Amino acid sequence: MIGGATIQIHVVRAGENLWSIAQGYGTTVNVIVQANQIPEPDQLVIGQALVIPIYGNFYTVRAGDSLWSIAQKFQMNYLTLAQINGINPNQTLPIGLRLYIPPRAKSNTEALAYIEPRGNTVSEAVLNQAREASPSLTYLALFSFEAQRDGSVKAPPVGEIPAIARQSGTVMSLVVTNLENGDFSGELAQDILQSSAVQERLLNNILAEAQRIGNVRDIHFDFEALPESQRVAYVQFLRRAVEKFHPAGYFVSAALAPKVSDAGQGPWQVAHDYGAIGEVVDFVVLMTYEWGYITGPPMAVSPINEVERVLNYALTKMPASKIMMGQNLYGYDWPLPFVQGQTRATALSPQRAIELAKRYHAAIQYDTTAQAPYFHYVNQEGQSHVVWFEDARSIQAKFDLMKRLNIRGIAYWRLGLPFPQNWLLLTDNFNIQKR
Repeated sequence: MIGGATIQIHVVRAGENLWSIAQGYGTTVNVIVQANQIPEPDQLVIGQALVIPIYGNFYTVRAGDSLWSIAQKFQMNYLTLAQINGINPNQTLPIGLRLYIPPRAKSNTEALAYIEPRGNTVSEAVLNQAREASPSLTYLALFSFEAQRDGSVKAPPVGEIPAIARQSGTVMSLVVTNLENGDFSGELAQDILQSSAVQERLLNNILAEAQRIGNVRDIHFDFEALPESQRVAYVQFLRRAVEKFHPAGYFVSAALAPKVSDAGQGPWQVAHDYGAIGEVVDFVVLMTYEWGYITGPPMAVSPINEVERVLNYALTKMPASKIMMGQNLYGYDWPLPFVQGQTRATALSPQRAIELAKRYHAAIQYDTTAQAPYFHYVNQEGQSHVVWFEDARSIQAKFDLMKRLNIRGIAYWRLGLPFPQNWLLLTDNFNIQKR
């Protein structure tokens, strides 16, 4: 929420401008511009989703509204809305009528976001990312502390990130990975998982890093591309981590590759035993994104139908209170035609996607199955492109799914590409739990 406002999502139609939209919602152009960080307010894109802060818990009826459609927008029963406002539920609503909207009950949730400082120092851009997101987070997850074959840890630069998080009541999560030379290494993980002595050194070094950095509440393991032969050993390692870190006051969590069964899985999924890991750790982050990926065919990055399948499978293996849904903060721009092994997409922010659609006069469409926006354009060189990204509608659909399944929370990969609508809607839908 923004200063007592509730958030309404509006999709731009042909002929609309910010002035007419603001008039319809009883707000100002500046409020909409600031909420959506619109760089060129006089240029909107047909199909663009805007978040509209509505002040005073009132809604002004616009052309095309009905009692039922308004109630749907605010997740209410239309008969309840009619009763509260003392009107006949069957009457036609006059344009300009102000309806009282009772405050919406908000669910409690946890939110985690990965942040990845690179190089030897923390840049001002990364610090700004921490400042923007921390008020809306439970955990700021520092990516990554790279486990070494001898049990030592290669730590990222930290700078003022923990202090910025602390100012917002946000705690740090230390992300421990099996990254080696920029890639996840199953061989490195196997070396660690097969040596009790290396594991002991590694866990002691992680504990020392957590104490050095301060404001740490969670030790988060992101071991990927593990050989299937290490499935049991990884669970045993996580159990050992819990025995080490719980007495010191730390949670232990794990990132898991998305899957919908325990049979016939690929190399990224086979060693992640949902049931056994879910029993050992305090919570898991399901990496429910990258269906559309940088070298794959064009599609939504996190189509909600696929995300829900993964969540439903996870719910058969562990309690909802241990599940955090992964969510991307980016989209991809693919040149067309797509050629497997040759085509490479470019990552972009939702803000950049809107700018591209505006530049090339592309109308934004919305896939109701994937619950994701997309558009096509042809660049100045005559090259066709398709862009899939996130907007207010797609992220609201994910929030509704979280509430319906009553899971623990959401985990964002990763900070760096701006998506201001997400943070407004997150705090409009949920009370963010602080640790």
